Amino acid sequence: MYKLKTTKSVNKRFKVSSSGKLLRHYSCKSHLLQKKSSSRKRKLRRTTVIDYCNYYSLNYTLPYK
Repeated sequence: MYKLKTTKSVNKRFKVSSSGKLLRHYSCKSHLLQKKSSSRKRKLRRTTVIDYCNYYSLNYTLPYK
């Protein structure tokens, strides 16, 4: 059986929680920040769990994580 390759870009963008779920960062935090409120920018700092519909495609690109 051949080894599956890990997609390096996906490896840098996602993290696996202790329960095995994939975590991602919120978007819209890189530019145009002066028009966004402080509370909105504070909420964008957090991480969230990815949707169930995207789980299997990302799980294939991260085979050993």
